[in-house]
Amino acid sequence: MITIYLKQYNKIIRNADVELFEELGYDDILWIDMITPSIKEQKAVENFMEISLQTKQQVEEIESTSKYSESENAIISNSNFFIPTGDSFVVEPVSFIISNEGVLVSVRNAEFRTFREAEKRLQMNYRSYSTGYHIFISLLEVRIDFDADLVEMITKQVASLTKDLHNEESIDKEVLLRISALQESTMLLRENIFDRQRVLSGILRSERFPNDIYPRLQLMIKDVNSLINHADFSFQRLDYIQDTALGLINIEQNEIVKIFSVAAVIFLPATLIASMYGMNFKVMPELDWAVTLANGWTIPLGYLFAILLMVLCSGLTMWYFRYKKWL
Repeated sequence: MITIYLKQYNKIIRNADVELFEELGYDDILWIDMITPSIKEQKAVENFMEISLQTKQQVEEIESTSKYSESENAIISNSNFFIPTGDSFVVEPVSFIISNEGVLVSVRNAEFRTFREAEKRLQMNYRSYSTGYHIFISLLEVRIDFDADLVEMITKQVASLTKDLHNEESIDKEVLLRISALQESTMLLRENIFDRQRVLSGILRSERFPNDIYPRLQLMIKDVNSLINHADFSFQRLDYIQDTALGLINIEQNEIVKIFSVAAVIFLPATLIASMYGMNFKVMPELDWAVTLANGWTIPLGYLFAILLMVLCSGLTMWYFRYKKWL
């Protein structure tokens, strides 16, 4: 789908027929927005603008030159945009080309809030967007505002995770997975904010943009630097939370090991006594210990003595552990 924004009266032509380019000139068009364009539509725009659109591989490259570059005929910029999906988001690349005549061409494969908001601003105050350069800067401004919202969203999730961690009686796998997911989202967000920073730095060094744009660029760079610092703080906080969670898990495991160790030590004397009397040597005098009652019953005292000795040794061991405050 192609949406054409005309300079005169801020007119918008949606689902434009490619034959419309035969009736228009550079002076008539402000912005050409393409969403999942067909091959026919791409060829029509390339022939009209006398430029080559970026391939998917070129758009997804991470080199600085692929993020912002200038040629004799156009300015090319590729940037990643976010699509929120619940508590996370996915990344979609967008390609921008600005011709020497000031016509902006954007190519994307998904719908973004950034473009809808920029379109609203264009309709409300079209006199402030006289060229494609102004549209491009407005898109970046809106995108930075939404990046700030995403940073704030992650900050709230980190705060909620910290609160849940303090209220949890035990740390399970789910908590570690939440921490890992937030770390991944924070790294992805930080990486794409850096991407915005590189684009703005390239624009700031350029001499092709109108002079009224450069003061806005200074403010945008300050905002981006602030977002990077905030994202760094969130990532460091997640590292701290992860260390805390792992420390609590280690404490829980140590408590379990401690219980088994204490139980083994408590029953060790009883086990030793049982092992000694389990040898059944005939020389053991306890085998003959017995008392005969008046009714003729015989009570084996050696058996009772062994049981009493085992209970006494285990009780003394437990008392000693409590005395040393090991229990």
